[in-house]
Amino acid sequence: MLTAMFLAALILITVHSQETEETITYTQCTDGYEWDPVRQRCKDIDECEIVPDACKGGMKCVNHYGGYLCLPRTAQIIVNEREEAAAESTSGRNNVIRRTPADPQRAPPNPTHQIQCAAGYEQSDHNVCQDIDECATGTHNCRADQVCVNLRGSFSCQCPPGYQKRGDQCVDIDECTLPPYCHHRCVNTPGSYYCQCNAGFQLASNNHTCVDINECDANNPCAQQCYNILGSFICQCNPGFELSSDRINCEDTDECRTSSYICQYQCVNEPGKFSCVCPEGYQVVGGRTCQDINECETTNDCREDEICWNYHGGFRCYPRNPCQEPYVLTSENRCVCPVSNAICRELPYSVVYKYMSIRSDRTVPSDIFQIQATTIYPNTINTFRIKSGNENGEFYLRQTSTVSAMLVLVKSLSGPREHIVDLEMLTVNSLNYRTSSVLRLTIIVGPYAF
Repeated sequence: MLTAMFLAALILITVHSQETEETITYTQCTDGYEWDPVRQRCKDIDECEIVPDACKGGMKCVNHYGGYLCLPRTAQIIVNEREEAAAESTSGRNNVIRRTPADPQRAPPNPTHQIQCAAGYEQSDHNVCQDIDECATGTHNCRADQVCVNLRGSFSCQCPPGYQKRGDQCVDIDECTLPPYCHHRCVNTPGSYYCQCNAGFQLASNNHTCVDINECDANNPCAQQCYNILGSFICQCNPGFELSSDRINCEDTDECRTSSYICQYQCVNEPGKFSCVCPEGYQVVGGRTCQDINECETTNDCREDEICWNYHGGFRCYPRNPCQEPYVLTSENRCVCPVSNAICRELPYSVVYKYMSIRSDRTVPSDIFQIQATTIYPNTINTFRIKSGNENGEFYLRQTSTVSAMLVLVKSLSGPREHIVDLEMLTVNSLNYRTSSVLRLTIIVGPYAF
């Protein structure tokens, strides 16, 4: 067991009074001890409590008689109470005061000049030695960059927090080179440091940890939709808008510019959306397609003696009786030339009026109308031809059977326009019987391809 014993030296002082002879003995304690006026003896000073940072390098401070020890933290300490008591008893003696019986209450004379205090101590008003605070009195010799720490009987020059001694100098401790104090970035300052966070983060209350900033809640920077992500945020736009180059604001998407097929006729851009419009005579169906309006079923200006014929994009009014002299109306749209009339011998026996509508710029070749005999005579031969209305060669008549033929569009037609084509069926027999009938087909070409 490691032990140490410090024995206090006693200083005995004898004082003689002029009035009466008496002897007063004062005791001064040695270093490591101080006078206990209650117990009237010297007691050990616990340096481990009063000396700041007494032990370095992870050692623990153990108070000992008249001093202290720095031991490993794993060391076991065994204290002998008898030795401790003996050390305190030998560290000094009680003051011995002898008075004459004549004046037992008389106080001892003032021994101020007779007390001798150790270095670092001074006499107090109560005739005891008290520590001199060199740091308060300015009698220390610490440098301007050092901090004075008062000790019992002395003082210590230490470096301020954040500095360390290097020789006689106090140099700054770069905390940023030590184990990481900061979550993201460390900034060293004279005697200290502080932490900084990356963009999108902020310091927590402990001033070390960085936590994500929810920009969408704190100060929504987005023009429309904001989505927070770790350390940042993402802006998105509502349907019909797109992010601008700054990735924050939203610009209207011109859907009409992105595609020429988005609307069948015309696209109208609007803030955040678009709409399709159709020309007069059509209506929007399904948001994008144009459908012909049948004015003959809704509203029209045809008279009572007229019939309404709807075509793509409009309507026409035709006479209910289209027959011209010498023809007479026998049924709806059918005119017959009477045999009794001599003029009729050189004319087709009947004329049938038909109407049809086709879209502009229709793909060719295209079958558009079929003509067929309504009365079939035995031992006859039927032939078909385009009698008139095909001066530019837009049509071709293809015979499909002995009693029918198909009108074929061979040149594309652009509307709006009207074509009147006479299709003739000539019927002959072996007895040189000859007759003909005409189908007058009015073809109305709409203004658009829909």
